[in-house]
Amino acid sequence: MGTDRAIQGSIEFNFIEGLLGVPLNVSAAPTPDHIMQVGMGFWASKTLLSAVEMGVFTELAEGPREFSELSGRLGLHPRSARDFLDALVALGFLHRAQNTYRNTPDTDLFLDRNKPGYLGGMLEMANARLFGFWNHLTEGLRTGQPQNEAKNDATASPFTALYADPARLRGFLAAMSGISHGANLAIARKAPWAKYHTYADLGTAQGDLAVQIALANPHLSGIGLDLPEVGPIFEEYAAKNGVSVRVRFQPGNFFDDPLPAVDVFTMGHILHDWNLEQKKMLIAKAFGTLNPGGALVVYDSLIDDDRSQNAFGLLMSLNMLIETPGGFDYTGADCVSWMKEAGFREANVEHLIGPDSMVVGVK
Repeated sequence: MGTDRAIQGSIEFNFIEGLLGVPLNVSAAPTPDHIMQVGMGFWASKTLLSAVEMGVFTELAEGPREFSELSGRLGLHPRSARDFLDALVALGFLHRAQNTYRNTPDTDLFLDRNKPGYLGGMLEMANARLFGFWNHLTEGLRTGQPQNEAKNDATASPFTALYADPARLRGFLAAMSGISHGANLAIARKAPWAKYHTYADLGTAQGDLAVQIALANPHLSGIGLDLPEVGPIFEEYAAKNGVSVRVRFQPGNFFDDPLPAVDVFTMGHILHDWNLEQKKMLIAKAFGTLNPGGALVVYDSLIDDDRSQNAFGLLMSLNMLIETPGGFDYTGADCVSWMKEAGFREANVEHLIGPDSMVVGVK
């Protein structure tokens, strides 16, 4: 009995340490720490998402703020203001000295809306859309149907509702840039651009991949292809980055319309939106249109071939269940096999950054 109580006490102690965020006591005994941290993870997630929504990190980018000044500028109610800000401290998103708060280096760089490295667009979309939709994951797992704006029309394009609302579309496209920016920078440096002259980014969204390729490779001319509604947003982004002379927008649907004849096609976080038949059709269409010796660069949060390590890629695939009628994420080996089936003479996987990797197929 004494031993059982000692083990139970150890479990309870570790559990409390885990909730407090302090280092856990190493014990051979099973503990519920990880279970509870993941199961209640939405507490921390929504706290961060609300902080981004309210502009906490943008406010503090101007300099440290004393508690009463900061809570007042954010419009926080006195009942929860200190808990909210101190929770951001405990979660590692803010620093506090005495009664004054400031950003961490990470939040200052990536969550200040006024900095070019701002990644909050994806978090803003997660807050406004995905957080609620994921509440219906169980239904999606049992029905196989999307749980987003297209929930009541399984035949609708997953992008119809988004593209019909200009404000929501602009937010979605900025979110795509936010989640893709690091990988886009890596592709602009790592892909074998020196031997090519032209490229087209299919499903270009705001155009960050097309822009970063042009910035890093002055000899290239590029095209961003997407639905017509995207045009003004793409052109604004290209002009802001000073590449409008070499990068232009082409309206079109990559399923129905002819693709431009170029040396390289890129698909960034595109292929996972579609079912297997559509994935293969897009790869084959790219192969058929590419100039001889050209390349197809596909990247997503590729699932590791063993399907046990890249949790982000697997969770992103569940997000495709929420967002699309048939989309899913896939392994590098899957993509290589699809490219070889389409006729590419070689295809290789290369890690980019974080959970993202690219597959380069050469015609």
